[in-house]
Amino acid sequence: MRDTTTVGDELTGTQTTEAPAGPAAQPGKRGKQKKAREASLWSDAISDLRRNPIFLVGAVLVLFMLVLSIAPQWFTPGSPFEATACKLQDSLKKPSSDHWFGFDVQGCDVYTRTVWAARNSVIVGVVSTTLVLIVGGLLGLLAGWVGGIIDSLLSRFTEIFFAIPLLLGGMLIMSGLGKGNAWTVSVVLATLGWPQIFRIMRSSVLQNKNNDYVVAARALGAGTMRITMRHILPNAIAPVIVVGAISLGVYISSEAALSFLGIGVQSPEISWGLMVSDAKDRWLQAPHVLLFPAAALSVTVLAFIMVGDAVRDALDPKLR
Repeated sequence: MRDTTTVGDELTGTQTTEAPAGPAAQPGKRGKQKKAREASLWSDAISDLRRNPIFLVGAVLVLFMLVLSIAPQWFTPGSPFEATACKLQDSLKKPSSDHWFGFDVQGCDVYTRTVWAARNSVIVGVVSTTLVLIVGGLLGLLAGWVGGIIDSLLSRFTEIFFAIPLLLGGMLIMSGLGKGNAWTVSVVLATLGWPQIFRIMRSSVLQNKNNDYVVAARALGAGTMRITMRHILPNAIAPVIVVGAISLGVYISSEAALSFLGIGVQSPEISWGLMVSDAKDRWLQAPHVLLFPAAALSVTVLAFIMVGDAVRDALDPKLR
């Protein structure tokens, strides 16, 4: 390495050597900086969500509803499916200290049924959203990245489903299937809901596929799978996650509407929509029969929408 002499060296009689270039001196620094830049969007989003009271309240409610649906026996002393769970002599009794939500027309404890009904409603929301994200996300990624004839065929196929309203299509399909449960309702809603995720993912991929970092990765010899999984998908998935979080509440309310009409979850299963349907003729006489399941449904849908809105604000740089 070349020796250099400075004015100070001449006075002191010492010599200094030229410092090595930054990248050569620290070969691992560039890789660390690259990883930091890749993770900056998500780390900033997580940091914003931790300080967002709307997200914190919504997340607590969502977590509570998930625990309630997984283990309803933790919150109720009995089960609504027991042979002695309903007694006609208790029909339409008002709330009391022993029975917080009162009794319905059949003499069943409304509190117990409201707690157990969370399971089917949450199952529909979670399963429908998961299927929609998988099907719509993968097809949108394929159409946006490959393009050409595959993009055209998938786009035209998607437009067929876009012509069918979610609730109307669900009513037609569930009417043909006959007696339904949470799983069949989930599949029906996912069948009609995936095109929205497809379009969002496709649009996001088209925006990112020609960015400089993708072109550079391709020039360096990166394969299609590596570019897709390391560069395209992480940068295109954010809007899909936002819409999926908001859609979860929409699917729960859609299940309630189908059950209210008698073509969704049906007895002996329990859901909030089915409870509202059973109470619709007696709500003036006994408003508590309608109030509590309707309130549980509203709070759950609101919680998921709050989480989705907060995630959207955190992941959208334009809103910072």
